[in-house]
Amino acid sequence: MSEKEIYLTGDRPTGKLHIGHYIGSLKNRVAMQNTGDFDPFIMIADTQAFTDNARNPEKIRRSLTEVALDYLSVGIDPTKSTIFVQSQIQGLPELTTYFMNLVSVARLQRNPTVKAEIQQNGFGEGIPAGFLTYPISQAADITIFKAKKVPVGDDQEPMIEQARELVRAFNNAYATDILVEPKGIFPPKGQGRLPGIDGNAKMSKSLNNGIYLADDAETLAKKVKAMYTDPQHIRVEDPGHVEGNVVFTYLDIFDPDKQRVQELKDHYTAGGLGDMKLKKHLIDVMDAELTPIRQRREAFAQDIPAVLKMLQEGSERANIVAEATMKEVREAMGINYFDAMN
Repeated sequence: MSEKEIYLTGDRPTGKLHIGHYIGSLKNRVAMQNTGDFDPFIMIADTQAFTDNARNPEKIRRSLTEVALDYLSVGIDPTKSTIFVQSQIQGLPELTTYFMNLVSVARLQRNPTVKAEIQQNGFGEGIPAGFLTYPISQAADITIFKAKKVPVGDDQEPMIEQARELVRAFNNAYATDILVEPKGIFPPKGQGRLPGIDGNAKMSKSLNNGIYLADDAETLAKKVKAMYTDPQHIRVEDPGHVEGNVVFTYLDIFDPDKQRVQELKDHYTAGGLGDMKLKKHLIDVMDAELTPIRQRREAFAQDIPAVLKMLQEGSERANIVAEATMKEVREAMGINYFDAMN
């Protein structure tokens, strides 16, 4: 195994990634990758995607390539990071099963991230068992690679804590220290959750309120022009409100000129600055950030077989690392019954 500290993170292949993913986690991953201090493992979580898309495998298969393209476009480099597919790691279902025996259903039901997503999906009484238990699967994903760092959005903090609990439970149950408690790496304060263009508290694929990394310039402009601002700001000369205004939320994150942003806020609050002029400025700012990403994505999309080969090679490398951990897990549990015979 590498001497560098391992970090693991990933995304479900249920569609293209949006700028909420970019701000919430992707930028952190690239920055950590480029320090040279880490051995990054970046997972396309197709098994997890089946928890609420079991009857739509084509969506997952199609999205697998889209997510891989998004990774490459933002600067995740397969020569520096291991990009792999969750379902191809043979030890994950086994470790997930062992973890299931170390956590109660009540504890899973208390997980605030799971509770929010159950409500968002409208499952009612028909919650798929796999969906309820996906924090266990996520804990297995992290620990099978002995990842010490997990760059994620701040809404995933409860999932990291549950993984830490499971590591402690396993190590205590089998009197070992082979599994490592992970630490979440979260985006800078105030940038953990990007609101949707409709003003919804969270940008989401399911709510169709996002700006995607793959959006062309025309689509980007159209979405920014439709952004939620201040409903009370009817005339240009009217004083406007900055708080809750999505345009300013985005400017705070994407505009590198913070003095200019403050001047715009002051002007808007005093009156005399129209929403459309403000939005046109945001379009320019975001286009400057996203154009290089879009161009790289288009270039990688010209050779999909190469992208799939990259995923296959990454999965093979990840399997080697995972199996080394599983050998230690079986030994700690005393279920390596036949090792002495070989």
